[in-house]
Amino acid sequence: MRRVWRSLFAITLGACLVSAVYGQTDVQTDDPAPLVEAAGAESEIQPGPVPEPAPEQPGLDALLLQLTEASLGEAAALIPRLEEQGGREVLPLFSAMLANELVFDPETRLLYVRTEAANAMSVRDVFSGEPAAETLNIDSLQRIRLNNRLRVLLRDGIARISLFEGTDRQREAAALNMLSDLNESNLALLREALADEEDGSVRAMIEVGIAMNLLVMQTTQEQRIQAVEVLRGRLENPVRNLLASLQDPSGRNEQDPLVLEAIDEALESIQTRIKFFRFVEELFYGLSLGSVLLLAAIGLAVTFGVMGVINMAHGEMLMLGAYTTYVVQMLMPNFINYSLWVAIPAAFMVAALVGMLIQRFVIRYLNGRPLETLLATFGISLILQQLVRTIFSPLNRLVVSPDWMSGTWQINPVLSFTNNRLYILIFSLMVFFALLMILKKTSLGLQVRAVSQNRNMAKAMGIRTDWVDAMTFGLGSGIAGIAGVALSQLTNVGPNLGQAYIIDSFMVVVFGGVGNLFGTLVGAFTLGISTKFLEPVTGAVLAKIITLVFIILFIQFRPKGLFPQKGRAAE
Repeated sequence: MRRVWRSLFAITLGACLVSAVYGQTDVQTDDPAPLVEAAGAESEIQPGPVPEPAPEQPGLDALLLQLTEASLGEAAALIPRLEEQGGREVLPLFSAMLANELVFDPETRLLYVRTEAANAMSVRDVFSGEPAAETLNIDSLQRIRLNNRLRVLLRDGIARISLFEGTDRQREAAALNMLSDLNESNLALLREALADEEDGSVRAMIEVGIAMNLLVMQTTQEQRIQAVEVLRGRLENPVRNLLASLQDPSGRNEQDPLVLEAIDEALESIQTRIKFFRFVEELFYGLSLGSVLLLAAIGLAVTFGVMGVINMAHGEMLMLGAYTTYVVQMLMPNFINYSLWVAIPAAFMVAALVGMLIQRFVIRYLNGRPLETLLATFGISLILQQLVRTIFSPLNRLVVSPDWMSGTWQINPVLSFTNNRLYILIFSLMVFFALLMILKKTSLGLQVRAVSQNRNMAKAMGIRTDWVDAMTFGLGSGIAGIAGVALSQLTNVGPNLGQAYIIDSFMVVVFGGVGNLFGTLVGAFTLGISTKFLEPVTGAVLAKIITLVFIILFIQFRPKGLFPQKGRAAE
């Protein structure tokens, strides 16, 4: 019996132990905290779940392909992505799209810029600018659609790209464009650009934009006064318009008297600078007119000073030079940029040849008879005008300016010089000094000076005065032909072109001193400048009358002009 109880006790004890062991395991499985504590450092080094890789962003080519297939709403979402992917590379794309000139080929999905002007169409690659292949079917090209939302996005994108990634000129232009759009987003953009900007002129333009934004916002008095100080003396139109609107009593939103006082001083400073640059601009146009008068009168000064001939056909030499330029361009239609270099010697030769023929067959027989010479040359001028009308018709002809003479040289927002007038000014001075060297350093110049001082003595010394007269007349007429080339770049070419300058040329020669080249130089520029300053006040016709009256009165006191000849030449 005792053995049976011992066996039951052993079985019961074993069952309890087994139950205890399995019960502890279930508790640990239900509560993971003890397991974590027991695992210790081993659980910390176990790797977690591996994250999935981010989807790859589409490249620029893929985005461009999507642009050709996108709706207006989808295109609006593509513009920022194109800007992010392409940066400066997408500037021509955005510019073409903003101008509504962006098209694509429906077969290849390639993008092009299609430009239409003067009944002519050009298609070129949007990025390289190269002309499209001849095999491209232009009629099948489809335009990328555009709406106001896209226009806003494109303008903002162009401004951001130009401001941060463009060249110095592009960044400055982008900052200038932002002056007309004052808002907080542009202010933040300008401040961000200013932090990394190194170019001085670009920094100055960005600071102007920041100052204008601060001036229209609800900032402190000190900030607005500092902003006005930044704008002092600036000549950009948005700056002047903003300051004027704040100064205007009828619609001003600026009430602080100290800020208004600063605005008044800034506007006064701006107006002072504008007046100065307007004066410089008028001076330049006066010098430009003087350069044309110099070219027209310098040949007359040589012939009139040496031969004493009043050549009324001198204006027609200008006309012949201008028509020679027109003919050269007709013969070289594909080389307009180089035609002017051919026209200058051609015009000189044509006008010089005609002048020598006039001297040899008409003027040489009228020596010592000024009245008959005047009437004869006047008749020759009428014959040349009618000859040109017969050949070219009475209609004016247009001479195309080369690309390198087109456009303007923009110095600041209120001062610019046209390239054609600037080149003509430089060219006239070159011709003047070249003629001066011919008369001073060559044997022909020595003989011309000898004949002008004493014709009989020069003839007695063996100088062929008839030959000198012909060469001198040809030289003066040839220079007038060169003046016609210059005039063709400023006005239309017509049969009456020379008549507008013949009287002015005589006034220049008489005013400066007959036969004196430096007198012709000073007289031409003096009359040109005075005319340009009188015209805005009195008008063009009255300005010429005042100039003529002045010269008549001047000649009464100085009959020989500003620089009269001295010594034997004065006789």
